Amino acid sequence: MPTLGYVVAFVLGSIAASFANVCIHRLPLRQSIVYPASRCTSCQHPLRPWHNLPLVSFVALRGRCAFCQGRISWRYPLVESLGGLLYLIGYHQLGLTVHAFAYALLVTALLIVSFIDLAHMIIPDAVTLPGIVVGIAISSLPSSLGFVNAVAGACLGGGIFFLIVSVYPAGMGGGDVKLIAMIGAFVGWQAVLATIILSAFCGAISGLTLILLGLKGRRDPVPFGPFLAIGGTVAMLWGEALLAWYGRWTLSF
Repeated sequence: MPTLGYVVAFVLGSIAASFANVCIHRLPLRQSIVYPASRCTSCQHPLRPWHNLPLVSFVALRGRCAFCQGRISWRYPLVESLGGLLYLIGYHQLGLTVHAFAYALLVTALLIVSFIDLAHMIIPDAVTLPGIVVGIAISSLPSSLGFVNAVAGACLGGGIFFLIVSVYPAGMGGGDVKLIAMIGAFVGWQAVLATIILSAFCGAISGLTLILLGLKGRRDPVPFGPFLAIGGTVAMLWGEALLAWYGRWTLSF
């Protein structure tokens, strides 16, 4: 049943995002994402399995730890909701395909990277470097992107950003270079160009809005990882349509 597929996609996405929350909390602290088991970040008491149900536990516990009554960060249900929504959209757009499997891995990694970058202004190599390898490996599967296309996407995206960092190092860091290389490994060389354009546009609009609202100054750094994540997600879902539209638009002149 189609409806059941959407429900399953949302549940799987929220579960993957629950694991992403563990990575978001532990990777900046250089802690293992496997051991020890999940525990309250306030009192460090180990959590019971029913305290770890995505979204459900947060609502049932009313946003507080079952042991110390400390507040649970809003990030946990937000990330889980985003994960569920992204998986649901991916299922709707891509169905049950190799492309959908690659998309699920990519958006999970992008959730981790985005929230770490927002909180700490860093993009962990522990996500992006294995992500490049995984993206290229998936490309060798039948009905997928293609090995050469994936390698070209990683090299082109990473190469463009490496040149930017070399010329203007204050603009972005090495983490952004590895992140766009990872995205390129999943989307290919053509869609990685669309990713860069979309992320630059989103970043410019967001930066201008923050300045106009007085929330940021012109010289204040703004993490670029989340904008690359938005661009990469859109390119993964609608890259071919965007490229086709751009081709028709350029030919009309």
